[in-house]
Amino acid sequence: MTASSTSIRVREIEAAAARIAGHVRETPVLALESGAFDIASPIVLKLESLQHSGSFKARGAFNSLLSMEVPAAGVIAASGGNHGAAVAYAAGRLGHRAEIFVPEIASPVKVRRLRDYGAIVHQVGANYGEAFAASRRRVEETGALTIHAYDQAEVLAGQGTVAREFERQAMGLGGIDTLLIAVGGGGLIGGVAAWCAGRTSGPQIKLIAVEPERCPTLHAAFAAGEPVDVAVGGLAADALGATRVGSLMFPIARRAVDQVILVPDEAIKAAQMALWNRLRLAVEPGGATALSALLAGLYRPAPRERVGVLLCGGNVDPTTLV
Repeated sequence: MTASSTSIRVREIEAAAARIAGHVRETPVLALESGAFDIASPIVLKLESLQHSGSFKARGAFNSLLSMEVPAAGVIAASGGNHGAAVAYAAGRLGHRAEIFVPEIASPVKVRRLRDYGAIVHQVGANYGEAFAASRRRVEETGALTIHAYDQAEVLAGQGTVAREFERQAMGLGGIDTLLIAVGGGGLIGGVAAWCAGRTSGPQIKLIAVEPERCPTLHAAFAAGEPVDVAVGGLAADALGATRVGSLMFPIARRAVDQVILVPDEAIKAAQMALWNRLRLAVEPGGATALSALLAGLYRPAPRERVGVLLCGGNVDPTTLV
């Protein structure tokens, strides 16, 4: 598989799972009690917020570094924070030099974690797009390997392993009918969609994309029929603030994503606080975005519909959970 691949196949996700085994955690799932959050349908949470570096992105980072040649100049990545942390963590574990470019809006918690992982951090630009442009200039100067946050085949295949893992874990809990996934640049839902649409056994899983109203990248792409630039902002912009979805994930999402739901910042904050106050789960706003669609009543499950929700990131300043 190369970065120019136009489709992500199940066998590539299986290969990624074998490749990264021992480097990433099998994160736990939590089946909530009946009536949790005042929702009658069964809900299963996947706690990818407990993954190495605090998010699912460690999967794509390790798959990329373990399947590509890394030059002496090391690796460069641009990120709102979580992708950079994952690349920095994986590079450090594998003995590679890492430079990470983040926008000025990046959370101080995430920037501090990047440095703790040993990365050289460049905080530049008002948004992810500007940080990405700066990272590209640095790649041209150094010849370092670049790992895109969401528009690279190795990354999508790595992220797809979380769906493979979640489905297997949920089988022991009665399975899942519907999976809610937060969307930024689309690497996560692209990998998840590739797994769910490409496998030849098991029941069909309905995929629901959830985006902040102020970061509507996939919603805008579906409306336009192609990835388009959008203005981004709001509570979850440091994690979900890509200016457009990736070109690799878009055709996969068009085939496999059933619905895109937009949620307001108020709903995201309420879900984040509900996770903390009721379950003592510390997640960042982006990590609570998928659940917010349920709690705000923007996605209403059918009776007995089993809903899986991915809590995708836990890089939160604990002082904000008050």
